[in-house]
Amino acid sequence: MAKVKSGYVEVAKGVELFYREAGSGTPIVFVPGWTFSSAVFERQLEQLSGAYRVIAVDPRGQGNSTKVAVGNSYNTHGHDLGVFLEKLGIERPILVGWSTGCLEAYATVRAHGTGNLGGFIGIDMSFKALSSSADDWVEGSIEEVAEVSTELLGTVEGQRAFVEMYAKEVMIQRELTQEELDWVTGDSLKTPTWAALALWGNAMLSDYSKEAATMDREVPSLYVLAEHWADTAKPFLTKHMPNTGTRVLGGHMMFWEHAQKFNALVEEFVKGLG
Repeated sequence: MAKVKSGYVEVAKGVELFYREAGSGTPIVFVPGWTFSSAVFERQLEQLSGAYRVIAVDPRGQGNSTKVAVGNSYNTHGHDLGVFLEKLGIERPILVGWSTGCLEAYATVRAHGTGNLGGFIGIDMSFKALSSSADDWVEGSIEEVAEVSTELLGTVEGQRAFVEMYAKEVMIQRELTQEELDWVTGDSLKTPTWAALALWGNAMLSDYSKEAATMDREVPSLYVLAEHWADTAKPFLTKHMPNTGTRVLGGHMMFWEHAQKFNALVEEFVKGLG
């Protein structure tokens, strides 16, 4: 493992993004999902930094990055990420987005185009969270999303309860220790409840289908899907992103639970780029 260093990059007036970095070579940039921080990619920093330059970033409002009342949307996060890459001089990175980090990757394409991307790996989230079509890969029904929005999010207790439930039932396949569960929920709760609710609502109403099609045409891409909805997600991606490969592994947080297998998929993808 290469030595991990950390720092901050100003991406807008009064807004800094925190990041962790290790290694050298082809840059691989990891973006966490809703409310989480770069800490979730500790095993990628450990295992991949011997061969690659691995960077993990905290989006605006998450982890150690600046918390502000404005810009808690994925379009803004995408703009932030493009500025972040430019200021650090990161050229043609492999962009890896987990969950809503996929939306952040698509929003980066919306804001900055695909010219500076060397590849994209999406971890287990569709480019649109809701749809009226029964065949589409979505986060859930409108009723389920509304229940989370109105009955859980908006308070610290509700956010903790939602993340605990999601960690146990969707993110991790094995039984978590109390220490692990506390770590997962604690990382999420670094994002203030008002920002978490804004980001949740924005994610659920986002549609990046145009950017996904552009990414599919112009950027080598791969999706790693959780087992629980792969039967829906794979044909959906084949239809809408026919040039994008798919792999199936574990639960929603498979990169953490099955780090060695996931990292092997990343290495296989990067090596395949030539």
